[in-house]
Formats: sequence, structure tokens, C-alpha cells
Amino acid sequence: MKKSITETIQIADPEAQRLILGNLDQHLNFIEKSFNVEITGRGDSLSITGKEKDAAAAKVAIASLANLMADGFLRRNGDLKSMITLVKDNPDVDPREIFAEKHRIQTEKKTIMPKGVTQKEYILSIKQHDMVFGIGPAGTGKTYLAVAMAVSAMLKNIVKKIILVRPALEAGERLGFLPGDLYEKVTPYMQPLYDALYDMFDPEKVAKMIADKTIEIAPLAYMRGRTLNDAFIILDEAQNCTSEQMKMFLTRLGTNSKAVITGDITQIDLPLNVSSGLIEAGNILKDIEGISFIYFKEGDVVRHSLVKAIIKAYSLANQDKRK
Repeated sequence: MKKSITETIQIADPEAQRLILGNLDQHLNFIEKSFNVEITGRGDSLSITGKEKDAAAAKVAIASLANLMADGFLRRNGDLKSMITLVKDNPDVDPREIFAEKHRIQTEKKTIMPKGVTQKEYILSIKQHDMVFGIGPAGTGKTYLAVAMAVSAMLKNIVKKIILVRPALEAGERLGFLPGDLYEKVTPYMQPLYDALYDMFDPEKVAKMIADKTIEIAPLAYMRGRTLNDAFIILDEAQNCTSEQMKMFLTRLGTNSKAVITGDITQIDLPLNVSSGLIEAGNILKDIEGISFIYFKEGDVVRHSLVKAIIKAYSLANQDKRK
């Protein structure tokens, strides 16, 4: 059994110390649990006791949090538990680089920042490439960040419109039986995209932009035959595209346009005898210059902590089935 050691760190700023400790020491308790250490405080010093590796990692994490506090970030974002998890999972990364100004996305209602290394890479990739695939589990911010980048591009007049697309598996059989016009028929499939837009614009403005076609929301089938110029196009739930649908969509890209394709290849709803166009695209297009693939992992989940645990549990269960 490895011998315990004690590391000491000073936090001179009383406000930083208060925030890192948390109400009734809740943040301190979370740090202790995350790093398997014990922490005691006296004055402006914290003593961290645990195995050498754990104590050293906890010290680095607390120092990183203090730096974020000094930069003003934690005053704007009180989700300190997420920050603790971030620095724990990425000990060699300065979190101030992740939250740097150049990685922030400005929308009408709020400024959006990456919440991890992969999100930062995703944002940079969208800036640098005309076609980006964001592939990974639910809750990693793939769609939300893509919508934020689209909104930012439109506000900067880089593109003239946003086109949000999803495959509707029932389009050939049931969509026509739903009441209402096309907008009303498609809305249930597109609600996650609406939710993201409402987080960045007032709902009244979203409705106005949809009415004047500045924002277009449509099922994938309606993209056939079109050339999409001066647009930021997002294909969501792309794991449910067939190979033919994916090729059709990818070849719609026109001049001065960007396309972001998002999906989770562990949640394919296609019939068992139908291949996912998203998986096929990853194999066929991986070496084409100008196309980028960003792969999110379980550790990149930024929703409720239970979501990460659920995804991990299902992943392990599926591995057991394959044995």
C-alpha cells in the first residue's frame, strides 16, 4: 500500500477560497471524492492528504480553479463541479486555454464556451473546415454547439441562412397522416433544434426567421435536388441516414456554405438490414482534405452526471453481449 503524503496550497483571494470550498463545503467534499483525498483548511491554506499521485493531482486541480477564479471565469459560471471534473480528466491542459476568448461563441442571448477539450477542438474544426462530422454519445454538445456556430456565422453575415435537417424515419409512411402543414408535421422531429435556437434567440425572433426563411427546418427528404449556397447546414441524427441519403445530403453543399453532420452511432434506428450512412461516410471520407471528423467519448458528456453513468453502463453491457 502506497504511503500517504500531504500537499499544501495557498489561496490568497477570500472569494476564490469561498467558492472552491462551496456552501457547507460541498465543493470541497466533491474534490475529496473525485481525487480520493482528504482536505483540511486553515487560514488561506488547504492541506491535501492522500496517495502521492492523488494528492498531487488534487493540488493541480485546485490551483487551476484558483486561476479560473482570478481570470473571472468562475464568477460568470458557477458550475464548479463541471470544472473540477474537467481539470481532473485533463490534468495536462490549462483550462484557461479551453475558455479563451477565441473559442467563445457569441449569440444574441448569450456567450457560449466549450466545456471540455473535445468541444474546443470541435469549435475550432468548424471554423477551419467547410464540412465537419461530430460523432459521439448523447449529451456531448454536438448539436447545440453546431447550432451556436450557425447562429454566430449568421449574426456576423458570414452566411445568409441556417438550414437545419433531420431524417424522419416515418416520412414515407406516417408523416403525411399527421395534421397540419409541413411546419407542423416536422416540428416533433426537430424539437431539439428548436430548443437550441430558443436558447440563443427569443422565441418570437425564431418564429419570424422561420417565416422569412432565414432559418429553414426540414426533413432530409426535402433536400434532394437542391444546391445550398451561402448557408450553414446542420444534419442532425445522421446515424439514421441511409447510405443513399447521406451521399445526397453531402452533395448539396454550394458556394460559401458550411455543413456540420452530427450523430450517435450507438443509437441507430434504421432497420437491421440497412447500413447507416454516417458509419459509411466515416470510412469513405476520412482522408479527404477539407473534411474533419471529431469523435466525442463518454467522458465528454456535459449533461447531468447520471447521463455519463448511463452511457457507460450501456456501453459495458453491449461489450458483454459481444463476448
